[in-house]
Amino acid sequence: MSKEKGCVQKYVVKNYFYYYLFKFSAALGEEIFYITFLPFIYWNIDHSVSRRMIIIWSIVMYIGQVSKDILKWPRPLSPPVVKLEMRTDAEYGMPSTHAMAATAISFSFFITTMNQYKYPFELGLMAAFVFSTLVCLSRLYTGMHTVLDVIGGALISAVLLVLLYPMWDSIDHVLLTSPFCPLLSIAVPLLLCYNYPKLDYYSPTRGDTTTILGAGAGATVGFWLNNQYVTPAYVGSNTGFPLVTSTTVVLMLARFFVGLLVILLTRQLMKNVVLRVLCYCYMFPIADLDARRRLEVEVPYKFVTYSSVGFTATVIVPLLHELLGLI
Repeated sequence: MSKEKGCVQKYVVKNYFYYYLFKFSAALGEEIFYITFLPFIYWNIDHSVSRRMIIIWSIVMYIGQVSKDILKWPRPLSPPVVKLEMRTDAEYGMPSTHAMAATAISFSFFITTMNQYKYPFELGLMAAFVFSTLVCLSRLYTGMHTVLDVIGGALISAVLLVLLYPMWDSIDHVLLTSPFCPLLSIAVPLLLCYNYPKLDYYSPTRGDTTTILGAGAGATVGFWLNNQYVTPAYVGSNTGFPLVTSTTVVLMLARFFVGLLVILLTRQLMKNVVLRVLCYCYMFPIADLDARRRLEVEVPYKFVTYSSVGFTATVIVPLLHELLGLI
């Protein structure tokens, strides 16, 4: 059943294959996917690939989130549409940031790896297309977007990829070598978060944007530190993806689960610590949801928490992998 403004809208699932397929596909545009897939690439595939994906993801998502709150196009009405999700219903619809993220992540991965690794071009292109298409279709199936929202999101993301592609190597070089990188990586995203477009009512878009920019900022500082002071733990090659053997699979899974546990613990710890500090500074009870939605609380709470997650994923976890002999 679906709830809309206090009402309960009932529905019957007639095809469970499509239902679970598109519910799963929709999750590929959520935090649970970002916090698992992007670190997995960093820990197990290639630093340079993950760097480009994270930077592109951050830029695309910021533009998408801001565009929503500038355009203020409503989501599909329910009824007649049945909505299978409620968390994002408070947000505006155009463009679909799920479509933008899926297009950016899948095609940036494809574009970055096609010249570094040997695999069939058609296979990589098809995988990117299928991934992004499934996520886009899931937004229609779950009733969260119109066709125009999804097409608009995918096209905006594609245009941004085309515009940014010639600058990928230059951006990567600056982020790894500039002495100003750590300062700018923190200051610029914070400035963008504090100057996020204001709405007449609360929307989770500002918090979600802060989460994304915070994670990207922490990861970028980690990239810079690794390049300056640490020998790269995972070095890519242009001969092909890691040879799949039982040993490499075990090591990859071990790195993934150890790293995932550490970043989840980091996220929970920082959430508790930062929130309590802000409660003390601004003198509000921890259960006061309205206070936690205020600009001066939400932005530092989300930014510090997720920049810590990004930094942990790119610096602390690789050091732990090395200490445990997983490299």
